[in-house]
Amino acid sequence: MIARYGWSEYFASAFEKYARSGFIPGRVILQQRGSYTVVTENGPVTARPTGRLLHEADDIGQPCVGDWVALLMDKKAGIGTVQAILPRKSALVRRAIEDASRATQIIAANVDVAFIVTSLNADLNLRRIQRYLAAVRQSGAKPVVVLTKADLVDNAAEKKTEMRDQDIDCPVVAISSRSGAGLDEFMSYVRTGETCVMIGSSGVGKSTLVNTLLAEDRMVTREVREADDQGRHTTSHRELIVLPSGGMLVDTPGIREIGLLDAEEGVAEVFDDVEDLMTGCKFTNCSHVSEPGCAVQGALKSGALSEERWTHFVQLRLEMAEAKDKVDKTARDAERRRLATTQKNYRATKRNYRGSKD
Repeated sequence: MIARYGWSEYFASAFEKYARSGFIPGRVILQQRGSYTVVTENGPVTARPTGRLLHEADDIGQPCVGDWVALLMDKKAGIGTVQAILPRKSALVRRAIEDASRATQIIAANVDVAFIVTSLNADLNLRRIQRYLAAVRQSGAKPVVVLTKADLVDNAAEKKTEMRDQDIDCPVVAISSRSGAGLDEFMSYVRTGETCVMIGSSGVGKSTLVNTLLAEDRMVTREVREADDQGRHTTSHRELIVLPSGGMLVDTPGIREIGLLDAEEGVAEVFDDVEDLMTGCKFTNCSHVSEPGCAVQGALKSGALSEERWTHFVQLRLEMAEAKDKVDKTARDAERRRLATTQKNYRATKRNYRGSKD
């Protein structure tokens, strides 16, 4: 069964040391609070991480949908314990944009293709798409922009062309789950044995698309709010689904914004034209504000680089720097508290030892 879920030589090789300890391999296909559903060679089982794994791992180190794990089974209870996570080929992570001090949260692991889903009727936002693209590029997955609800607009083809012209450097697909338009093109990116994930705001049609591809109402869907055309949260968990085609798709809860942390490479790929300009400045320490021979300012004046694109690039760079500073400060404070506690315990132990000698 695990072959259907993407088991490969890569993971088999990584699992060898765990096999010697009597563990079995499995893939996390459903993530809910406190527990996971893990598919194994003998079928799906409920599993929980060990206390050690919970204690030692940060948010990124916790199991998530798409992970391959080493399980120790309690055959009598039929419940597994996640002993270890196999090395990931890719990991899509985010930081809550409203809380820069929070550790990053992992969305899905071992993803081959990430579909950035946005609706044509109201949700189309280039800056948000660029932000998603940076996160996807950083993860190691291949991005594809999916424009949904093509049946609700008269200019879907025009919007698709406009998006392709926005220097996003990835495929763009316009679809309608209702009419079926564009679904063949969409499915060309869902290859047998590969894992795809859908990310985007609530109400853009991710769950409806899953239902259409499965030809059943597997995912709960709701209409968007009439007042502001924004979606209501429907998907409340992450789930990996095997499609009839043999490809796998992860549906995720809606994410309005995605905060970036340690995504320098992803941002550089999305804004590679800006990065190239910065290397062409006269001075290596150019701030790109008023220095003579600044290639960036020259491109802005000539119109080769739009003010909006440059502003967004700068904002993303500043956001990552500020987030890193806050995370570093949180880590330093935590280490300071840990050392203080260690010192306090040491002094107490020393006093107790002296008291016992007296």
